[in-house]
Amino acid sequence: MHHTELRLHALFLQGLDGDATAYRGFLKATAPYLRAFLRRRLVAWPDQVEDLVQESLLAIHNQRQSYDTGLPVTAWIYAIARYKLIDWLRRHARQDSMLLPLDDEDALFSSADQEAGDARRDVATLLAALPEKQREAIVHTKLDGLSMREAAQLLDMSEAAVKVSVHRGLKTLAALMREEK
Repeated sequence: MHHTELRLHALFLQGLDGDATAYRGFLKATAPYLRAFLRRRLVAWPDQVEDLVQESLLAIHNQRQSYDTGLPVTAWIYAIARYKLIDWLRRHARQDSMLLPLDDEDALFSSADQEAGDARRDVATLLAALPEKQREAIVHTKLDGLSMREAAQLLDMSEAAVKVSVHRGLKTLAALMREEK
């Protein structure tokens, strides 16, 4: 396991056992990772990063009893942050859509939404055909936007192994797509 995972996992478990100092240390150590994760994804809205860091920390705190201690705590943290980010993006998109005039655009967007949903299902089906290691490496790096280093930490693999898994997985996906045509 990576040093960060080991440290955060230990602090978190101590916190769950009632050690308030360890728990505060866990939250304090987690915040910079959340901030970096969210800052990369909210380049156009830098003033929202801190609010989402706090929302994520609050969600981590509120959901702490649901954590499966057999899983990497970093993966659990990033999943919560990702959900908070997606919620924020949905709210933001909805607010922006209220500013749009509603003419024939409804038909355009409904078909675009349908196509996007179909594409997501197609991608999910293709990814399901891959071995788990390749699928997770692709999802983390290509869909979630994590760096190779971040994906390696989450997957408890070397960066080289993540790169190889992504490369092999993409090669397999390309072959599967050629077969479907």
